[in-house]
Amino acid sequence: MTKKPRTPAQVLLESRQKASREKRARVLAVVDQMKADGDPITFLTVAKRAGVSNWLVYAEGVREHIEVARAGQAVGVTRQRKEGAVASAASLATDLEFARAQVRTLTEERDRLRAAVQRSLGERVDAVSTKELLARVQELSIANQRLASELARAEADRDSLQDDLAEAQDDLAGARTALRNMMRDQNRDST
Repeated sequence: MTKKPRTPAQVLLESRQKASREKRARVLAVVDQMKADGDPITFLTVAKRAGVSNWLVYAEGVREHIEVARAGQAVGVTRQRKEGAVASAASLATDLEFARAQVRTLTEERDRLRAAVQRSLGERVDAVSTKELLARVQELSIANQRLASELARAEADRDSLQDDLAEAQDDLAGARTALRNMMRDQNRDST
Protein backbone atom coordinates (compact mmCIF):
# COMPACT_ATOMS: atom_id res chain seq x y z
CA MET A 1 0.00 0.00 0.00
CA THR A 2 2.43 2.54 -0.96
CA LYS A 3 1.38 5.73 -2.51
CA LYS A 4 2.49 6.71 -5.89
CA PRO A 5 4.95 9.51 -5.74
CA ARG A 6 3.49 12.82 -6.88
CA THR A 7 4.89 14.61 -9.78
CA PRO A 8 5.88 18.26 -9.56
CA ALA A 9 2.94 19.15 -11.79
CA GLN A 10 0.55 17.45 -9.35
CA VAL A 11 2.11 19.30 -6.39
CA LEU A 12 1.79 22.61 -8.25
CA LEU A 13 -1.82 21.85 -9.22
CA GLU A 14 -2.77 20.94 -5.64
CA SER A 15 -1.05 24.08 -4.33
CA ARG A 16 -2.94 26.29 -6.81
CA GLN A 17 -6.25 24.62 -6.00
CA LYS A 18 -5.67 25.13 -2.29
CA ALA A 19 -4.76 28.83 -2.83
CA SER A 20 -7.87 29.26 -5.01
CA ARG A 21 -10.10 27.72 -2.31
CA GLU A 22 -8.55 30.02 0.34
CA LYS A 23 -9.03 33.13 -1.83
CA ARG A 24 -12.64 32.18 -2.61
CA ALA A 25 -13.30 31.58 1.09
CA ARG A 26 -11.73 34.98 1.89
CA VAL A 27 -13.98 36.67 -0.71
CA LEU A 28 -17.10 35.00 0.70
CA ALA A 29 -16.08 36.00 4.25
CA VAL A 30 -15.57 39.62 3.16
CA VAL A 31 -19.00 39.68 1.47
CA ASP A 32 -20.65 38.28 4.61
CA GLN A 33 -18.80 40.83 6.79
CA MET A 34 -19.82 43.73 4.52
CA LYS A 35 -23.44 42.54 4.66
CA ALA A 36 -23.29 42.37 8.46
CA ASP A 37 -21.70 45.85 8.69
CA GLY A 38 -24.20 47.34 6.24
CA ASP A 39 -21.42 48.52 3.91
CA PRO A 40 -22.39 48.91 0.24
CA ILE A 41 -21.23 45.83 -1.65
CA THR A 42 -19.52 46.32 -5.01
CA PHE A 43 -17.28 43.95 -6.95
CA LEU A 44 -14.33 46.34 -6.73
CA THR A 45 -14.70 46.90 -2.98
CA VAL A 46 -14.93 43.17 -2.29
CA ALA A 47 -11.80 42.53 -4.38
CA LYS A 48 -9.83 45.24 -2.55
CA ARG A 49 -10.89 44.15 0.93
CA ALA A 50 -10.25 40.47 0.23
CA GLY A 51 -6.92 41.25 -1.44
CA VAL A 52 -7.71 39.31 -4.62
CA SER A 53 -7.80 40.17 -8.31
CA ASN A 54 -10.86 41.70 -9.93
CA TRP A 55 -11.05 38.59 -12.13
CA LEU A 56 -11.73 36.32 -9.13
CA VAL A 57 -14.78 38.27 -7.92
CA TYR A 58 -16.35 37.80 -11.36
CA ALA A 59 -15.51 34.06 -11.44
CA GLU A 60 -18.31 31.51 -11.42
CA GLY A 61 -19.47 30.66 -7.91
CA VAL A 62 -18.16 33.89 -6.45
CA ARG A 63 -19.99 36.33 -8.72
CA GLU A 64 -23.36 34.75 -7.88
CA HIS A 65 -22.71 35.05 -4.16
CA ILE A 66 -21.82 38.78 -4.53
CA GLU A 67 -24.87 39.44 -6.74
CA VAL A 68 -27.20 37.80 -4.21
CA ALA A 69 -25.69 39.94 -1.44
CA ARG A 70 -26.06 43.10 -3.54
CA ALA A 71 -29.68 42.24 -4.38
CA GLY A 72 -30.39 41.69 -0.68
CA GLN A 73 -28.93 45.10 0.11
CA ALA A 74 -31.00 46.74 -2.63
CA VAL A 75 -34.19 45.15 -1.27
CA GLY A 76 -33.28 46.32 2.22
CA VAL A 77 -32.68 49.91 1.05
CA THR A 78 -35.94 49.90 -0.93
CA ARG A 79 -37.83 48.56 2.08
CA GLN A 80 -36.23 51.21 4.33
CA ARG A 81 -37.16 53.96 1.87
CA LYS A 82 -40.75 52.77 1.79
CA GLU A 83 -40.81 52.63 5.57
CA GLY A 84 -39.22 56.07 5.73
CA ALA A 85 -36.07 54.86 7.48
CA VAL A 86 -33.81 56.08 4.65
CA ALA A 87 -34.31 59.45 3.01
CA SER A 88 -34.49 59.71 -0.76
CA ALA A 89 -32.16 61.98 -2.73
CA ALA A 90 -34.99 64.44 -3.34
CA SER A 91 -35.78 64.52 0.37
CA LEU A 92 -32.14 65.10 1.22
CA ALA A 93 -31.89 67.87 -1.39
CA THR A 94 -34.99 69.54 0.07
CA ASP A 95 -33.55 69.27 3.59
CA LEU A 96 -30.27 70.75 2.36
CA GLU A 97 -32.02 73.69 0.70
CA PHE A 98 -34.09 74.25 3.86
CA ALA A 99 -30.92 74.20 5.98
CA ARG A 100 -29.25 76.69 3.63
CA ALA A 101 -32.27 79.00 3.88
CA GLN A 102 -32.13 78.77 7.67
CA VAL A 103 -28.43 79.57 7.63
CA ARG A 104 -29.08 82.63 5.43
CA THR A 105 -31.87 83.79 7.75
CA LEU A 106 -29.75 83.28 10.85
CA THR A 107 -26.79 85.06 9.24
CA GLU A 108 -28.98 88.05 8.36
CA GLU A 109 -30.44 88.11 11.88
CA ARG A 110 -26.94 87.92 13.40
CA ASP A 111 -25.77 90.81 11.21
CA ARG A 112 -28.85 92.86 12.10
CA LEU A 113 -28.38 92.22 15.83
CA ARG A 114 -24.67 92.99 15.62
CA ALA A 115 -25.43 96.32 13.93
CA ALA A 116 -28.05 97.14 16.61
CA VAL A 117 -25.60 96.36 19.40
CA GLN A 118 -22.93 98.50 17.71
CA ARG A 119 -25.37 101.40 17.36
CA SER A 120 -26.45 101.04 20.99
CA LEU A 121 -22.87 100.96 22.23
CA GLY A 122 -22.02 103.94 20.05
CA GLU A 123 -24.93 105.92 21.48
CA ARG A 124 -23.88 105.00 25.02
CA VAL A 125 -20.30 106.04 24.33
CA ASP A 126 -21.53 109.25 22.74
CA ALA A 127 -23.84 109.92 25.69
CA VAL A 128 -21.06 109.32 28.19
CA SER A 129 -18.70 111.39 26.10
CA THR A 130 -21.25 114.21 25.78
CA LYS A 131 -21.86 114.29 29.54
CA GLU A 132 -18.14 114.27 30.20
CA LEU A 133 -17.55 116.95 27.60
CA LEU A 134 -20.31 119.17 29.03
CA ALA A 135 -18.85 118.79 32.52
CA ARG A 136 -15.37 119.60 31.20
CA VAL A 137 -16.66 122.65 29.30
CA GLN A 138 -18.40 123.87 32.44
CA GLU A 139 -15.21 123.37 34.48
CA LEU A 140 -13.20 125.25 31.88
CA SER A 141 -15.78 128.09 31.78
CA ILE A 142 -15.61 128.49 35.56
CA ALA A 143 -11.80 128.38 35.45
CA ASN A 144 -11.84 130.97 32.63
CA GLN A 145 -14.09 133.31 34.62
CA ARG A 146 -11.86 132.93 37.69
CA LEU A 147 -8.74 133.62 35.62
CA ALA A 148 -10.40 136.59 33.92
CA SER A 149 -11.27 138.15 37.30
CA GLU A 150 -7.75 137.46 38.57
CA LEU A 151 -6.37 139.07 35.42
CA ALA A 152 -8.57 142.13 35.93
CA ARG A 153 -7.36 142.43 39.55
CA ALA A 154 -3.75 141.95 38.43
CA GLU A 155 -4.14 144.61 35.73
CA ALA A 156 -5.70 147.01 38.27
CA ASP A 157 -2.83 146.30 40.66
CA ARG A 158 -0.35 146.84 37.85
CA ASP A 159 -1.93 150.13 36.85
CA SER A 160 -1.92 151.25 40.49
CA LEU A 161 1.71 150.21 40.87
CA GLN A 162 2.65 151.97 37.62
CA ASP A 163 0.99 155.14 38.93
CA ASP A 164 2.85 154.77 42.23
CA LEU A 165 6.09 154.17 40.30
CA ALA A 166 5.56 157.22 38.12
CA GLU A 167 4.85 159.33 41.22
CA ALA A 168 7.92 157.91 42.98
CA GLN A 169 10.05 158.63 39.90
CA ASP A 170 8.71 162.18 39.80
CA ASP A 171 9.50 162.56 43.51
CA LEU A 172 12.98 161.11 42.93
CA ALA A 173 13.60 163.42 40.01
CA GLY A 174 12.43 166.38 42.15
CA ALA A 175 14.63 165.29 45.03
CA ARG A 176 17.65 164.98 42.74
CA THR A 177 17.02 168.41 41.29
CA ALA A 178 16.63 169.86 44.75
CA LEU A 179 19.82 168.12 45.91
CA ARG A 180 21.76 169.47 42.95
CA ASN A 181 20.48 172.95 43.55
CA MET A 182 21.37 172.69 47.18
CA MET A 183 24.88 171.45 46.42
CA ARG A 184 25.41 174.22 43.94
CA ASP A 185 24.23 176.81 46.39
CA GLN A 186 26.52 175.46 49.02
CA ASN A 187 29.47 175.43 46.69
CA ARG A 188 28.81 179.04 45.88
CA ASP A 189 28.61 180.07 49.47
CA SER A 190 31.86 178.41 50.26
CA THR A 191 33.78 180.22 47.60
